[in-house]
Amino acid sequence: MRYVLIGSGVAGIAAIEALRSVDKTGEIVMICDDPHGFYSRPGLAYYLTGELHDQALYPRTQEDYKRLKFNYVKGRVTRILRSEHALEVDGQSRLTYDKLLIATGAQAVPLEVPGARLEGVLKLDHLEDARHILRLAKRGKTAVVVGGGITALELTEGLVARGVKVHYLLRGDRYWSNVLDEHESRTVEKRLQEEGVTLHFHAELLEVLGKHDRVSGVRLLDGRSLKCDIVAYAIGIRPRLELARASELALDRGILVNDHLQTNDPDIYAAGDVAQVYDPLSGRSVLDSLWTPAREQGHVAGLNMAGKNTAYLKAAPFNVTRLAGLTTTIIGAVGHGRDDDIIGIARGDSETWRELPDAIEAQTGFDVNHVRLMVGEKTLIGAVVMGDQTLSTPLQKMIANGADISSIRQRLLQPKAPVADLIAEFWTTWSKQAAL
Repeated sequence: MRYVLIGSGVAGIAAIEALRSVDKTGEIVMICDDPHGFYSRPGLAYYLTGELHDQALYPRTQEDYKRLKFNYVKGRVTRILRSEHALEVDGQSRLTYDKLLIATGAQAVPLEVPGARLEGVLKLDHLEDARHILRLAKRGKTAVVVGGGITALELTEGLVARGVKVHYLLRGDRYWSNVLDEHESRTVEKRLQEEGVTLHFHAELLEVLGKHDRVSGVRLLDGRSLKCDIVAYAIGIRPRLELARASELALDRGILVNDHLQTNDPDIYAAGDVAQVYDPLSGRSVLDSLWTPAREQGHVAGLNMAGKNTAYLKAAPFNVTRLAGLTTTIIGAVGHGRDDDIIGIARGDSETWRELPDAIEAQTGFDVNHVRLMVGEKTLIGAVVMGDQTLSTPLQKMIANGADISSIRQRLLQPKAPVADLIAEFWTTWSKQAAL
């Protein structure tokens, strides 16, 4: 049996680990055109700020790879020949497969304004982008950052850490308005301003200005101009669908897969950012661009490729990130609808977060220690925890397991309720009962 995986991200590595747990002797081949192989994409933010050395981005050692016994082929798959169960690599050589996993990830939505191809226009899609940013980011430079999600904030903080003066453009009236509430957005904005970032609300980039093929400034829709040396953008990502489209696999916004991560071709699977995964609990197919779902999807795909019938059950999306230096956990459905700052899904994001949940908000805390809950009829649907993370794991487990919070629901919804105390008290009792 020959298993072939396209892509070297976390979904692909997790699939190899799962394959080897079932099939000790089958041939495994990973094909990828990223010169850096498998590294931590979430770690790029800390690489930009100087908190991580680039070697710390690699969570696996050569010994780990040797134990998994797979062949790594550096190259680009140019065609999938489904009828022949074969791949064309770099337009020349062919490689046959019995089972195939497409884990090609997603790429940044390009900036489509005049001047977008000038030297100094930057994105943060992969490690080479991060290195390019560091080459250009020098003290005394000025940058304009465009975008409304986590990656735009990572760009902003990375540039600030390198001594760059940053103007941050937001198309709406506050930061990440479809996920965060106003208090949370304003907390992030205040911290950015304290770091010296200049925020521009209702600001839309119209043109990147240049001299001698290099960025010299930007022009905004309202007619204003800003001088700068760098324009960094993060306006969303798109799954890499070229191969799947050319081979006539079923697509929507991503590659459509069932709850076994299987496409409409029974020998081809997809996982990670490229996959739009059917969720039997909600009856919808959803895109996630989070590290943990990608790893879990890759694992389940690998098990199924090796013949171990396993369903992927989408958990409540859970992510611990850092917003303007403030540790923030986002769990489940917490959103407020559409966000003009982001086209489609953003990196480090989940479509579930953005849903308008059928729930009532309860929150407590101010400034750096804050908890917001989305309270359903009997369960918690989502939560945002900023600052003190004591409650983040309990809330994640309560939401994931559908804990019945009927006994404290009314108290949670009282004005100025001690939400954190009530949750801590409930968790103590519920976790003991759950353990039994």
